[in-house]
Amino acid sequence: MSYGKMNCQITLLREVTTKDADGFAVSHDEILARVQAYHEQRHGNVKWANRAAFSEATALFRFRVIPDLTVEPLYIIIYKTKRYEVLSAELIRGMYIEVLCKELVPVGKLQI
Repeated sequence: MSYGKMNCQITLLREVTTKDADGFAVSHDEILARVQAYHEQRHGNVKWANRAAFSEATALFRFRVIPDLTVEPLYIIIYKTKRYEVLSAELIRGMYIEVLCKELVPVGKLQI
C-alpha cells in the first residue's frame, strides 16, 4: 500500500465512562490517534462478497500499525463527519491494520 492511496485523515477513539462528583456515569470520547488511512465503502465486488461473515460492515479502513496501540472492536473511527464502529481489526503483513466497520447512524436519522 503506497502512501498515495492513504489519502484520508481519520481519528481513532474509544468511549470512556467515568463517574462525576454526584456518582452519575458520564461518557466521553478519548482520542487514541489521528492517522492517514485508505478508505473503501462497501460495494458489490468480489472482495466484499468474500467478506460475507461481516455482512453488517459498511466500510473498510487500512492504516499503518500504531506502536503500543491495539485496535479493538467497539472503538470508533471518525472520517469526515461520520462515525464508524470497529467490527474487526486484522494485522496485514505486520505493517498495516485492516479494519472493517459499520456506520453509526444517529437516532434522529433512522430511515424506515
